[in-house]
Amino acid sequence: MGKDYYKVLGIQKGASEDEIKKAYRKQALRYHPDKNKSAGAEDKFKEIAEAYDVLSDAKKKNVFDKYGEEGLKGPMGGSRGPNCQNFNYTFHGDPHAMFAEFFGGRSPFEQFFPHNGDNDMDIDDPFAAFGMGGMGGMGGGFQRSFKSRPGGSCGGREKKKDPPVVHELKVSLEEVFSGCTKKMKISRKRLNPDGYTMRSEDKILTVDIKRGWKEGTKITFPREGDETPANIPADVVFVVKDKPHPVFRREGSDIIFSAKISLRDALCGCTVNAPTLDGRTVTVSSRDVVKPGMKKRIVGEGLPLSKCPEKRGDMVLEFVVKFPEKLGQNARDALSQILPP
Repeated sequence: MGKDYYKVLGIQKGASEDEIKKAYRKQALRYHPDKNKSAGAEDKFKEIAEAYDVLSDAKKKNVFDKYGEEGLKGPMGGSRGPNCQNFNYTFHGDPHAMFAEFFGGRSPFEQFFPHNGDNDMDIDDPFAAFGMGGMGGMGGGFQRSFKSRPGGSCGGREKKKDPPVVHELKVSLEEVFSGCTKKMKISRKRLNPDGYTMRSEDKILTVDIKRGWKEGTKITFPREGDETPANIPADVVFVVKDKPHPVFRREGSDIIFSAKISLRDALCGCTVNAPTLDGRTVTVSSRDVVKPGMKKRIVGEGLPLSKCPEKRGDMVLEFVVKFPEKLGQNARDALSQILPP
């Protein structure tokens, strides 16, 4: 008498696909060696995987339903009808890999179960409370290993790509002016060669900052995020962000310089020495009356244009008039005589 795979999973012959998946989930969780330390748990765990491997595959299940285990064993398995003459089945799958693919990770116990050592707890559907009841299986024929299938699936579902992982990349205006190279260290998870266990690793990503890049520019490194048995790694995206500057602020390719002058200079004329991003000084004179908020544009002293780096934006002097805190009576009298009404 051969194995009764239905009995192994604790279900009746003729069970539906969902019932088979649910039974595998229950039994695999109960007898997984990470959870069940009793003698024979490892063998039981493998037997459960073999039962699921057969019953989740329509062709194998059909042969088993008609001819039993002997019908799956090929020419030496006894007399059978013509429909099973090509079968020579032996379970070669890795039960741990099967478990990992079904659940999307090798050991879900820490997330879903308390550490109370109770191996006989009711685990009929431990994922129901998380809105994950009826989690699918992977289908039969695990001889085609999960890691060998491009864009493989987990629990019978296609792998989905995780959303992008976005990081700010702060740069100074001097770095935008000249261009530079940034080396960014990231930590991520990677799959081991077995296709289901993971390791943590660091990687250096090199970002070449081009001259004139605007704030908000995105640099994408495809699939450099965490890799698990259940996902396609996310893209890692760096977004350029301006560092605060002690002298300038940025508006596109222009830079704004606050030129602080006294009230006397605003009325009588002034000379402003403005610094530049490449270390020079630009002298700007004005003989006109300078009103608060007045601006003066110095062409070509701004940042390189991102699409045409040999050309540059402007520097804009934004005049800030410093009014005196108080005036003596003599100064008031003099001004009232000099200034127009």
